[in-house]
Amino acid sequence: MSVEEAVRRVLALQAQHPPSPYLALWSRVAELDLADVDAAFHSGRLVKTTLMRVTLHASRAEDHAVFHRAMQPTLRAARLGDKRFRESGATVAQADGLLAELVDWLGEPRTNAEADAWTLARGLPGDRLWWALRHYGPVRQAPSDAPWSFAARPTYLAAGPAPELPDDPAAADEALQQLVLRYLAAFGPATRADIATFALVPQRRIVPCVAALGDRIERLAGPGGAELLDVPGGARPPGDTPAPPRLLPMWDNALLAYADRSRVLPDDLRPLVIRSNGDVLPTLLVDGHVAGVWRTVDGAVEATAYRPLTDASWEGLAREAAMLRA
Repeated sequence: MSVEEAVRRVLALQAQHPPSPYLALWSRVAELDLADVDAAFHSGRLVKTTLMRVTLHASRAEDHAVFHRAMQPTLRAARLGDKRFRESGATVAQADGLLAELVDWLGEPRTNAEADAWTLARGLPGDRLWWALRHYGPVRQAPSDAPWSFAARPTYLAAGPAPELPDDPAAADEALQQLVLRYLAAFGPATRADIATFALVPQRRIVPCVAALGDRIERLAGPGGAELLDVPGGARPPGDTPAPPRLLPMWDNALLAYADRSRVLPDDLRPLVIRSNGDVLPTLLVDGHVAGVWRTVDGAVEATAYRPLTDASWEGLAREAAMLRA
């Protein structure tokens, strides 16, 4: 399938670590040409913006407006309510008032230093105000010629028009319905808590959203009588469906999609995979569950398993590692 269709299937891909969306797609799509991922970013068909969990994600450009609108209450609270913004001396009204002009100015790539100077020229504080604007405003990272399409020091472009009403709860809740449906198509069956955790959206928004979706959501009985949600006719493979070995990148969606991460990441391995600073290491997936971690060392792939694996599993991982090295 195309790069865009693959991204649509998984909703969006966390892109805080520049190689992660490339490797996430490589682990899922047969015969993927990474040059096609580059081309999708450079053409603007894929955009890299702050979305779910207030982290950078790669999403289809045609999905971005809905996802961004759905996430506005979270993004605004995380940045405009942050001590760093409050200490800047700017008001929320001043920040919102800059959005339309900012979008016009971001018609060409701009650096952080240029953006700081742009706010200062308007009589407003620089770096802390720009820090908030680039996370909650319609701003995307501009692709570069660096490896993985994004440089260590990013530049920025507009990701769409400025909203007429930056703070519009009704529009955000309507967009959240679309985000919930897309989440379930990618990760269902799942609970309300799973949705809230993946997006970092409070339950007080998820509960009425699910109720409003009515029969557009199928309700299933889960373990212990828990209610699971899914899209009608969603793919639910039998439990004995083979799950080939895979090497997943940092912050892969499979590890972040659920409140109960033990669905993919066993509880006893969680402290070894998720660092205290929140980093989620690249992992080995064996039979659909995390079995260890991997890293690159001197041009090779070093894999470490945290429990005994069969010879067949090691052979499968070795094949994946050889393809990844290439």
